[in-house]
Amino acid sequence: MPHLIARLTTEPAPLAWLERQTWHPWLVVGLVSMGAFIGQLDATIVQLALPTLGHQFDASLQHVSWIALSYLAAFVAFLPIFGRLCEMFGRKTLYIFGYLLFIAASALCGFASSFEQLVIFRFLQGMGGSLLGANSISILVKTVSPAQRGRALGWFAAAQAVGMSAGPVLGGLLLETLGWRWIFWLTVPVGALAIVLGWLALPRSTGVQPDRAFDWGGALLIGPALILTVTVLNYISTWGLGSPTTLGSFAMAALLLGLLVRRERSFAAPLIDPALLRSLAFCSAAVGVTLGYALLFGMFFLMSFAQGHGFGEPPGTAGLHLAIIPVAIGLTAPFSNTVKERLSGRWVGPAGMALSGFAVALLFSTLGRVEDHRLFDAVAYALFGAGIGLFIAPNNQVAIAAVSPALSGPAGSLLNLMRALGTSLGVAGGATMLAFNLESPDGAPRTWLSSSGADMLIAVRHTLPLLGAIAVLAGLAAWFAARKVECRNNAP
Repeated sequence: MPHLIARLTTEPAPLAWLERQTWHPWLVVGLVSMGAFIGQLDATIVQLALPTLGHQFDASLQHVSWIALSYLAAFVAFLPIFGRLCEMFGRKTLYIFGYLLFIAASALCGFASSFEQLVIFRFLQGMGGSLLGANSISILVKTVSPAQRGRALGWFAAAQAVGMSAGPVLGGLLLETLGWRWIFWLTVPVGALAIVLGWLALPRSTGVQPDRAFDWGGALLIGPALILTVTVLNYISTWGLGSPTTLGSFAMAALLLGLLVRRERSFAAPLIDPALLRSLAFCSAAVGVTLGYALLFGMFFLMSFAQGHGFGEPPGTAGLHLAIIPVAIGLTAPFSNTVKERLSGRWVGPAGMALSGFAVALLFSTLGRVEDHRLFDAVAYALFGAGIGLFIAPNNQVAIAAVSPALSGPAGSLLNLMRALGTSLGVAGGATMLAFNLESPDGAPRTWLSSSGADMLIAVRHTLPLLGAIAVLAGLAAWFAARKVECRNNAP
């Protein structure tokens, strides 16, 4: 068995001619940035398509949300596991396999003939995305010199922003012209090109640790704990807040998380370094990351149904409107560090969340209440995206600054996990609250498919306070984390 594993994980050497070129490192940067682009494109393009897919498969809100959640659940559950396996056996082969799994599952999603098939194929797609996410930053950092690292990470972040911005626009055009299946097939040729480039250009891994112990106990606990938590949040409106099913599931999730923490504290090579959890500043910043992404994708989820079902806009028009949010993020995020330098560092995160919270309040005041809604929607989307753009990078910097340099790698991996978890919680929470608010006045359940556009807009509007509360909590978490780091740095 060890010999078989060694043969399967032996990485192919890059093309010698490519490796001799001065621009070879930037080819690698472009390759991993392509993966970042695909990941964000997939995330936003599927959010926009959820109303269309709900109609296609006659699915309730809780069911249709699983088209997004199955991908996210797989990503969250496997990210720390794949991260450790890549450290043990190398990154190149597993990264290429991640691309292969992702595009194969994407093609299958496009061929799905039932709702159940689509959810299963999306889960497989999430596993492929998790392999890409576990590797991309590490490959980039090890390929470029320290002097060029900031520039390379900037290109990586730009690719994410472009992918997030392009998702609603491309998704809307594809849904109107070619149909929903093409939103999954779109990434297949890009991924195929990435596989070829990865085989030829990616350097072999260094510093692998095949003899390192693997945390099987943590691997068996982390996935079920996180997936069960997301599932309960998604089905509260169906099961009932005080039902035995809800309470029992929450208790089981809490038990699994407790056993996971205990396991990670006692195991010599844990999937999640318990030293990170001993830093209040890091934990607070990580909570801010989770809430920030829950806010962002909760907004995407709600506004997809508001634009598509509520206002009855065609997907192309809805996509152009929703694209304002990621465009505003991309335009604002590069200047967040300048804002941080001019303001007191601890106030940048809360300021960003205050701006996003104001945008949520503006939507609450105008959604379904004014005739010229597009102007107010556009202003609210722009302010919301700008607030998110001001929040994300400074809060991430605080999180990394809160731990020692030796823990920066594990800290970055855990932040990736928290981003995906936040996205899951935003979709699940939005679906649950929207289903609650779609109930008829006598308390009888009413499906979103049978609701009128006006009913949908009212339900979305009544769900927006949830996003406002998330913005407040995210701002407080970011403020506390930045304050703790400032106090530590200013201590004699």
